[in-house]
Amino acid sequence: MKEGKNMSKNKINNDFSDIMFGRKSVRVYDETYKISQEEMLEMIQEATTAPSSVNMQPWRFVVVESSKQKEKLKKLIRFNTVQNDTSSAMVLVFGDMLCYEYGEDIYNQAVEEGKIPAEVRDQQLAAIIPHYKNFTKEQMNDVVKIDSSLAAMQFMLVARAHGYEVNPIGGFEADQLAEAFDLEKERYIPVMILSIGKAKEAGYPSARLSAEKITEFK
Repeated sequence: MKEGKNMSKNKINNDFSDIMFGRKSVRVYDETYKISQEEMLEMIQEATTAPSSVNMQPWRFVVVESSKQKEKLKKLIRFNTVQNDTSSAMVLVFGDMLCYEYGEDIYNQAVEEGKIPAEVRDQQLAAIIPHYKNFTKEQMNDVVKIDSSLAAMQFMLVARAHGYEVNPIGGFEADQLAEAFDLEKERYIPVMILSIGKAKEAGYPSARLSAEKITEFK
């Protein structure tokens, strides 16, 4: 399959079945392997083709890759220190509670790229921005976490296409993570941490409940 001009030059695997069904949570990586910032940005860019409510794209990423910053993170990740020690990077995924502040930028870009006419942009923003501003803290928290989780899952699959493995981590000090990396605690809500690198050992297979067991047809 020939890749289009917008596809990453660093993608080495385009086999959907292998990317999707071969995914396992790898916790030990080749500690000598470093992913370039250029490729990390490519993977994040690809991951953010994920859908989000009214395209507000509330996901924000902090890539922890230096030894000094990993040492800071190590104190906050409980039982997940092996991933921190051996990974190429730890990607912190946050949800932006004020994501609508980027609304004009997003919709202006859509107009510039010929994706929507200016009238549609104006109509959409006139409805969306007041609606988002009226959300309760709990409502906004739910929206940004759901949307950011979609991008996080997509990042995991994109990483496999680039030849890397990822472990999603939920065990961390959520009340301290944003401030530890110079983000406003009330604005940036921790969603998950993703360790990424070249696998040093295979992840373990795990069982899944059958579709029949977890699905109802009405």
